[in-house]
Amino acid sequence: MATIIRLADSSPVPHAVAFNFDDLTAQATQHVTRANAEAAQIVTEAQQQADAIRQQAEEEGRQAAIRAAKHTAAEQLAPTLLALRQAAADLQSAKQAWLSHWESSAVHLAAAIAARIVRRELDRRPEITLTLVREALELAAGSPNVRLHLNPQDHKKLGTQVRTLIDAMSGLGEAEVVADATIDRGGCRVETRFGSIDQQIESQLARIEEELTG
Repeated sequence: MATIIRLADSSPVPHAVAFNFDDLTAQATQHVTRANAEAAQIVTEAQQQADAIRQQAEEEGRQAAIRAAKHTAAEQLAPTLLALRQAAADLQSAKQAWLSHWESSAVHLAAAIAARIVRRELDRRPEITLTLVREALELAAGSPNVRLHLNPQDHKKLGTQVRTLIDAMSGLGEAEVVADATIDRGGCRVETRFGSIDQQIESQLARIEEELTG
């Protein structure tokens, strides 16, 4: 019996797709490179953020230290500033006191100089005493009884002229002229029923001095 051999089906048989390892390697390399770049970017950003945070912390710490130093310095300087203010106030007070003392001393010295000049002029110009007597009697005009006190030397030297002056003044009542050792040369004191009028040179200068220093 003859054997019949059939030919196999001649239609092409599909082949399996072959893997290209080079492409896979390239893709993997790209992924790794990109991942490394992203990681580097993340690290860089993190480093920048860390630097910014550190700088901010340093600045805040520096500002806090400055504030603390200022506060501490203010607390430490407070007693010193208070003492300086008190010293300035004391100096101002001392200055005013010194000026007041100097002014008072200057006025007192001027009064003493004026008194010496007037006393020296009395021997040369007796009319000074007569002027003071006339002013005192004018103030006492209208008083019924008047007593005029003169220094004994002035009473002896100017008694006649004083009596003539009294007689010539109108409106003046009875007047008595007496020698009084308590009266300084050149001046006089008039006593009336209503009070006394002190026309002594030292008394007038004392009043002027009191007005200037008061």
